[in-house]
Amino acid sequence: MTPEARRAWITSRLDPLDRFDPSLADPVRSDFDLNPGLKFDNPHALRPAAVLVGLVEREEGLTVLLTRRADTLRSHTGQIAFPGGRCDPGETPWQTALREAQEEVGLDPGFVSLAGLLQGYQTVTGFHVTPVVGFIDPTARFVASPHEVADVFETPFDFLMDPANHQRQHRDTPSGERRHFYAMPWNDRFIWGATAGMLRSLHDRLHDESTEQTVG
Repeated sequence: MTPEARRAWITSRLDPLDRFDPSLADPVRSDFDLNPGLKFDNPHALRPAAVLVGLVEREEGLTVLLTRRADTLRSHTGQIAFPGGRCDPGETPWQTALREAQEEVGLDPGFVSLAGLLQGYQTVTGFHVTPVVGFIDPTARFVASPHEVADVFETPFDFLMDPANHQRQHRDTPSGERRHFYAMPWNDRFIWGATAGMLRSLHDRLHDESTEQTVG
């Protein structure tokens, strides 16, 4: 598959921006997909957020832009994450994703070609996250914000989309509950939790045979 054909194929599998439902009533994936015994106390209290699932179009193949959160942050310290954050009032998810990517890793929005959206993802921390998929020009430069990001790196798209690399792991919470989650360890990076869950969601969307393909 040529780079152009792959781009068109990925785009054809995503939800167009103009179909976004601001009521957040779209079908969702969540941190509870592997934990059916757990549920949200009040789903209506979820706060809207968005992340940029940035696909860098390298000559050697697609990579996925990821960050390691700064060790000084109050939550999710040191975890692997997409650039993103809470939506400001009146923002669309893609406006949030591009703004946060510029703030966190210095990504100029002019180097991003938006492709579409995945279904919302609900986190155990109370957010309804909309993953925004975009193709990033390989000439883009990344500069980590020292207050938010400890490191910026790229992971091969094909590795992350290979279900053989989608591990199911678990941890026991302080209250004694066992929480299961996806994990995709790559080199010395432990990609897990909501980030891995959204990557799994992308894999499932791309390989869902019921999704209409427009690429011949």
